[in-house]
Amino acid sequence: MKGIDNMLQQSISVILPAFNEEANIEQAVKLSLEIMPDYFSEVEIIPVNDGSADATGALIERLADNDPRVRPVHHSVNRGYGAALRSGFEAVGGELIFFTDADNQFDLHEITLLIERLKEADMIIGYRIRRNDHFMRIVNAFLYNMLIRVLFGLKVRDIDCAFKLFRRDLLKEIKLESDGALISAELLIKAKMSGCSITEVGVHHFPRLTGEQTGANLKVILKAFVEIFKFYSKLKHSTTAHCSCKCASGKKGCC
Repeated sequence: MKGIDNMLQQSISVILPAFNEEANIEQAVKLSLEIMPDYFSEVEIIPVNDGSADATGALIERLADNDPRVRPVHHSVNRGYGAALRSGFEAVGGELIFFTDADNQFDLHEITLLIERLKEADMIIGYRIRRNDHFMRIVNAFLYNMLIRVLFGLKVRDIDCAFKLFRRDLLKEIKLESDGALISAELLIKAKMSGCSITEVGVHHFPRLTGEQTGANLKVILKAFVEIFKFYSKLKHSTTAHCSCKCASGKKGCC
């Protein structure tokens, strides 16, 4: 595949945000180390321990001791999914950035589906063909996606699908601020506002086998909705008259 062969000349940073993922993090890191070198010239894995209360941090450090490609980031306290991703973004050194969750609910081999489309757009994002989560989590996600669509006009199938690939240069033009679950929506909204293009690709999603999900936690849900309306208010009252952000495709917009 010609598109994939071209990726062999580029470096990638893989970000794995993790909170209390001692049952999953080692496999997530090892699979990343095993799979990514098949497609990229240089690979670094950035597991972000978001103030875990279990052995996640210790496991990440042990993995780093055994392989210099593992470059951990630690939060002393739990700061939220968005904060974990932002810390990962700040630490990247690769030309490309890929992020996914540390719960092993995606098949990392399917990054080839994103690579094949990278020339088509500035960002290639996955959507879950069939979401393997509890019913209420699926309902919450549907309502969340609809609200984001109505408020911001962001028309993508699966905003929070943690399977996204884009060039590092894109982050130079947008400032991310979300600490919580809004981070993916903020990233996509600001990328679109800056004139960047987005292509969606269907990927498979598997049930979580170990560990505990936090996305269905009432506190997390309420925080996400508070973040949405704060973000909406901020964008609504900001001026677009002097926007000059430029995305990787060369288009200018507001971010």
